[in-house]
Amino acid sequence: MRTGVAGGVLSTLAVAGAGSASASAAEKPTESTMEMPAFNAALSASIEQSASATQQTAVDYQVRAQVDEAVDHAKADAKKVKDEADRKAEAERKAAEKEKADEAARASRSSERSSLTAKSASDSGTTASTATGSAASLVSFLEAQLGKAYVMGSTGPSSYDCSGLVMAAYSQIGIDLPRVSQDQSTAGTQVSLDNLQVGDILYWGPAGSAYHVAVYVGGGKFIGAQNPSTGIVERDLSYSPPTGAVRVM
Repeated sequence: MRTGVAGGVLSTLAVAGAGSASASAAEKPTESTMEMPAFNAALSASIEQSASATQQTAVDYQVRAQVDEAVDHAKADAKKVKDEADRKAEAERKAAEKEKADEAARASRSSERSSLTAKSASDSGTTASTATGSAASLVSFLEAQLGKAYVMGSTGPSSYDCSGLVMAAYSQIGIDLPRVSQDQSTAGTQVSLDNLQVGDILYWGPAGSAYHVAVYVGGGKFIGAQNPSTGIVERDLSYSPPTGAVRVM
């Protein structure tokens, strides 16, 4: 009998618990859901504007890259020009320094300017004193220019650069020469420095790339537009031995 009463009580409690659970479940509020934004005209315009801005940024980067590349090329070209100018300036600077050093070592200039001695016989076989015709006219013109100024790019009559003087001198005897030293160094027949004659063109530097020229006037001497410091001078070959020589007459 006790067993039956206990079973009945347990059944009653079970039914009551189930009912309570169902009521709780029924009373639990439903979870809310997030409302998605409507895909309207304003949103579409915003997306389009963002895409346009992204595209413009890409174009800007591309243009900037092209500009940077052009600037790099310009810098490289400018550097080449500057390096060449520096090379020429350095050559002139060294020539000027050597000129000053030699001038300091000499108490006076040689008194021989218009006359040549028999010494030239061993140097060239011809001297200014024995030169006749075109050679004599050439030397006479060069001697008349002594003391005039050296000016880069000048061809006379009051100033010259080295190749301008040589060109002007030869024009006096009816010979047309190229304007620049590089071309003058290959204008005639290459001759040995041991077999020079009056009127031979002396050059410094490689033939075809010479940076300086002058004219041999016999007696182991040359006349040339040396540099801005000294102007047009007459010098011994030993002062600055040339690289080579060409003969054009």
